[in-house]
Amino acid sequence: MIRFGPENLRIPRFERPVYVIAGGLTDFRKNYAGKNSCQLCTEALRMAVEENGWKVDPEEVRRSVNWCVYSQFADHFGDQLLAAAKVHDYLGFDPLGNIEVKTGGATGGSAVLAAAQAVASGYSSCVPVVGWERMDEVSTKVGNSYIASAACKDFESELGWMYASYYALMAQRYQYENSVPRETLARIACKNHEYAYYSPYSQNPGKYTIDDILKNEIVSHPLAYLECCAMSVGAAVLIVCDEETALRFSRDPIRLSAICGGTHTLRTADRRHMPILLLPNETEKTYRDYFSQKRQDWPGFSSFLASRMAAYLAYHMAGIKDPIEDFDLLETHDAFTISDIQTYEDIGLRPYGHGREFIESGDAYFEGRLPTNLSGGHIGSMHDVGAKEIF
Repeated sequence: MIRFGPENLRIPRFERPVYVIAGGLTDFRKNYAGKNSCQLCTEALRMAVEENGWKVDPEEVRRSVNWCVYSQFADHFGDQLLAAAKVHDYLGFDPLGNIEVKTGGATGGSAVLAAAQAVASGYSSCVPVVGWERMDEVSTKVGNSYIASAACKDFESELGWMYASYYALMAQRYQYENSVPRETLARIACKNHEYAYYSPYSQNPGKYTIDDILKNEIVSHPLAYLECCAMSVGAAVLIVCDEETALRFSRDPIRLSAICGGTHTLRTADRRHMPILLLPNETEKTYRDYFSQKRQDWPGFSSFLASRMAAYLAYHMAGIKDPIEDFDLLETHDAFTISDIQTYEDIGLRPYGHGREFIESGDAYFEGRLPTNLSGGHIGSMHDVGAKEIF
C-alpha cells in the first residue's frame, strides 16, 4: 500500500510567469530518406521563428536564446550517441548550454517541463525545446524491440519485445473489468484517423468505419493494426520564454498555467494497491462501490498512476476544477486505442470504470464538449517519440 506524506503532494508553482510563444514542425513520415535529423530539426525551428508573425527579426530570436532543451527517446534508432550535440551545433546555438531529456514515452513532455522550470526559476529567459526521432534506419521489428526496451528487461521485454502486446494485455484486462465492447475502441481509431485526414503533416490519415477497424488485421489481440501508432520520422519545436521576452517577440503569447509530471514502477507487477488519488471533480463517494465489482485494486494493470499524479498536480497548480468544463481542447496519449480510454479516466474526464462514456457520448468529438486529438493524435498523425508531446 502506498500512502503519501504531506510534502509528496505539494503543488508546484512557478516563481515567475512562463510563456509559449511559437511552435514549429515538419510533416511526419514512415521514411524520410531525403533529410537527416539535423535538417528536420532546422526545418521545425525555422517554422517556429519565421511563420508565427513575430514582431522581431529571426536573427534577434537566435541572439536571445540562452539555454536549449532537446528531446529524443532513443539513440539506438539513429545509431548516434549525443545526437543532441550535433543538432545543437547545426541549429547555430553552440556554445550555449543544453540538456537532452529521455523519459520513455513522456520524453517530449518532460523536455517542455525542463524548459518551463528553467524559465520559471530565472535560470533562462528564452529556451527552444527541440524534439525528433529517427525511426526509419532500422526495420519495424527492430524498432519495436528498441521501444520495448523501455519496459523492464529483467521481467517483461522477453514476453514480447513489442509494446502492442503489453497494451493488448491491458486492453483485455480493462475490457474484463469494465465490460467495454470492441466497438468503443474502434470509435477512437475512426475518430483519430479521420481528424488526421485534415492535416498536411499527418502520417496515417484515413476515413474508416467501425466495421473497417473490427475487420482489420490483428496485431495483438484485441488490438488491430489501425488501432496502433506508427513508426515515425520528423521533428517539432516549442519556444518557451519569460514574460518580458514574450511581450517583446510575440503579438499573442500563451501563458503556461501549469505543467507537471508523475511516474510509476517500470515493472507493472510491482504496482501495489493504494487509495485512489482523487482529482478536484471527484470525492470518496465517487468510488464508494467501485471495488465491489470485478476491479479489486488501483491502479492495478489497467490504470496509470503516473498520469493521475501529473493531472492531480497540474489541475491544482492551474486551478482546474472540472476538466470537461474548464478545457477547450485536449490532446491525449493515444499510442493505442486502449491507452486513450484509460487516459479519459486517469485525468478525470470520467470516473474510473466509465471511460467509454466520454467517446460514446460524443464529448470527445469536434462538436462535443471537449474535442480531443483533433490533430489525429499518435494513431492518425504520428508517433515520433521525441517529438510527440511537443507536437
